[in-house]
Amino acid sequence: MSLDNQVWQLLGEIEQLMQEQALWSSCAPDLSVFESREPFCIDTMSPEEWLQWVFIPRMRALVEGHHPLPTRIAIAPYFEEAFSQRAENHQSLIDILHQIDRLLNKETL
Repeated sequence: MSLDNQVWQLLGEIEQLMQEQALWSSCAPDLSVFESREPFCIDTMSPEEWLQWVFIPRMRALVEGHHPLPTRIAIAPYFEEAFSQRAENHQSLIDILHQIDRLLNKETL
């Protein structure tokens, strides 16, 4: 399976898990929250909002447009910290984020 297909599949798994864990929102946030200059929009979005409204769409756009994927990525540690108080509830989501990190970083080896 190609790297693009693997990433696409993992993004779908993230979306599905977020829906199952009631982390997926049917309403987009106000456009002003996207103007953050902080990593993960930490000052304007919750971690799950960032995944849903920033990370997943941007990664899907890269795959669909046949653009190069990032080769240095580390999103799982942020989510481990962000979900530390409820990690047992979201461990499967964190595990998939680790898979994405490993898959994309492997390309740099």
